[in-house]
Amino acid sequence: MATEVKRKISASSARSHTRKSKSNSSSSFPSGIFVTLLLVFFTAFLAWAYQAACPPLPKKLGSPDGLPITTPRIKLRDGRHLSYKEYGVPKEVAKYKIIYVHGFDSIKYYNVIATSASPALIEELGIYIVSYDRPGYGESDPNPKQTLKSTALDIEELADQLGLGSKFYVAGFSMGGQLIWTCLKYIPHRLAGATLIAPAVNFWWPSLPANLSTEAFSKQFLEDQWSLRVAHYLPSLTYWWNTQKLFPSYKAIAHSPDILSRQDIELIPTFTAGREPIEGQVRQQGEFESIHRDLNVGFGTWEFDPIEIENPFPKNEGSVHIWMGDEDKIVAVTLQQYIAQQLPWIKYHELKGAGHMFPYADGISDAILKALLLGEN
Repeated sequence: MATEVKRKISASSARSHTRKSKSNSSSSFPSGIFVTLLLVFFTAFLAWAYQAACPPLPKKLGSPDGLPITTPRIKLRDGRHLSYKEYGVPKEVAKYKIIYVHGFDSIKYYNVIATSASPALIEELGIYIVSYDRPGYGESDPNPKQTLKSTALDIEELADQLGLGSKFYVAGFSMGGQLIWTCLKYIPHRLAGATLIAPAVNFWWPSLPANLSTEAFSKQFLEDQWSLRVAHYLPSLTYWWNTQKLFPSYKAIAHSPDILSRQDIELIPTFTAGREPIEGQVRQQGEFESIHRDLNVGFGTWEFDPIEIENPFPKNEGSVHIWMGDEDKIVAVTLQQYIAQQLPWIKYHELKGAGHMFPYADGISDAILKALLLGEN
């Protein structure tokens, strides 16, 4: 009997062990499916993220099925084209020749010193002004290899192909004003004078005091802070960040009125007049090749520090000017003041009660031209 009981227990124990084994075996199967699904999901997410971060190819210019070319263009040494528009007196009779550099999300037609200055002053002084579409904007070809130096060399080559002579003046507004630093760095020998109008400041320039830069950066709108961080630290994600719908992107891209000062709002009818028919040309080749690349270059890691630039006119044969409004909500006036203090050879003009769009106010463009060309205050 004892042997029989032991056998029964052993058989029962065996069956129990078999059930446990079967149970363990069946529970491992779903976990395998879970891992597989997780891998599939992660792979799909990476594929989506890659596609979302990759900007589309720019729209073609000039081909039979491409965008129309409506203004003259020059062909650069690397095969790209720059589109330009001339203002003022003919360059053959001009006494002063100026190359104007447009700002962020802008185009060659928005040439504030040519369109806002008095026609009588331009005629009297004999001023010729040419503006051009920066790479990727309007009707100028994109430059996938764009650098700070290439922007200055584009300006130099434009001057040479248009026959502006050995020396010429440069003027730029906002992001275009920021790029005037590249001319002072790379082609100072070609300059007769330079004007930076409300020039953008890169918060990561090495010579800016950390406390001053941090304070100015903290006063930017929160969504703008993140957009600029992405442009500086993760430039490959600039397109995705400014086209995704989860978080708000750069306010200037959205044309938000929040960035306008009191004076800017008053000037809206002036600086928007006549823009509607040509507004669509600004980003027509794609947002990445125009405004997004602009952010990457302007707020990326610079290959030189503007505050270390030496005076290009040690014998006072020319002059450099910075113009700022003390109520500018886009460019920090405190950083501009510091730069002017560190570079005493720059003539600094600060306008009380003025915002970012102050050059459109009555008489300001005349004053900018007279200071640059005649040395008047």
